[in-house]
Amino acid sequence: MVKKTRTRAADGGHLTPVSSDPEAGLASELEFRRAIRRERGRTERSQSPFILMLVDAGALFLERPQELAGVLKAISRSTRGTDIVGWYATGSVVGVIYTEVTRTALTQQAELLLERTKEALASATRAYASRIGLSMHLHPDDSETIPGMGPVRTASPIDVESEFANKAVALCVKRAIDIVGSLMALVLFSPVLMAAAIAVKVSSKGPIFFLQQRVGLRGETFTFIKFRSMKTDNDPAIHKAYVEQYISKNAAARKDGAGGEKKALYKIPNDPRITKVGSFLRRSSLDEFPQFYNVLKGEMSLVGPRPPIPYEVNRYDAWHKRRYLSVKPGLTGLWQVHGRSRTTFDEMVRLDLLYARTWTIWGDIKILLQTPFAVINGDGAM
Repeated sequence: MVKKTRTRAADGGHLTPVSSDPEAGLASELEFRRAIRRERGRTERSQSPFILMLVDAGALFLERPQELAGVLKAISRSTRGTDIVGWYATGSVVGVIYTEVTRTALTQQAELLLERTKEALASATRAYASRIGLSMHLHPDDSETIPGMGPVRTASPIDVESEFANKAVALCVKRAIDIVGSLMALVLFSPVLMAAAIAVKVSSKGPIFFLQQRVGLRGETFTFIKFRSMKTDNDPAIHKAYVEQYISKNAAARKDGAGGEKKALYKIPNDPRITKVGSFLRRSSLDEFPQFYNVLKGEMSLVGPRPPIPYEVNRYDAWHKRRYLSVKPGLTGLWQVHGRSRTTFDEMVRLDLLYARTWTIWGDIKILLQTPFAVINGDGAM
């Protein structure tokens, strides 16, 4: 048994000795996951990355509790006073947050920490080292790789599910509301849907519905459906270029502290690809009504962030991605009832993240009640 191992608690305190109880210096699972969220927020503001290492011992600590001391001893060889050590999953997975790492050579730093910890584990736990798994997670650089490990996953989604674990009942209620609400809408508005379908068909050549791949919860793609509002011979590269430029300009304005993008539109103004019927459908939001079917299938919710297009996601910063990692995309949301397309991209994302952090069933109901007024007002709709 190791009598003294130095770690750091997640509350920002000093190095804490681990004596007869090897867990004494470990942050609890709740504290450690809070530390992840705190570091994630810090690095998304400052763009200064951090590395999260997970040491997964499975059932080893239950079978041989004394091996925990050896693992902590191995970890201590690669940690500093500013690093945070704690339970990522109580009793099985120990995590280390390496803070204040430099952006340059980030992958090399992670690889060095990995190899150093592997060697220390082999020495400290000997015969049981093969039962311990190691993984590295970089934030915000999720495109990096470590040889022999494949992609190094971003730290962004690591604790997303835990943030909503205590809302299991509310999520079930939310899903029930989605099912009942979408069924009622499809039945009650069936005459309107039929009239819109006929108008689309007779006004221009092409299919009634427009199908497109969108990014949903946790990055999973699904087929998004709406009434076709554009000509069939349009070039999608126009919208792709516009969105990429819009996000890039927003990022540049943020970096320079400029406000010139304040009134930039998220949708293309006077888009020549839109038909006359399509223009009316967009202004009235009738083109979105077929998405009640996506809600009924469980791919979307009545309330949530709008689902992005894959090429849009490719331009996202790390913190932007949290808008689809946390909750299902929705038909309406805070963005739709607070300006719609007449907001900057960052403002839209912040509204989505605010919704993800604070959503309640009553909050969803209030947004649903506000949505008809936003549609009638038409501010930002195109």
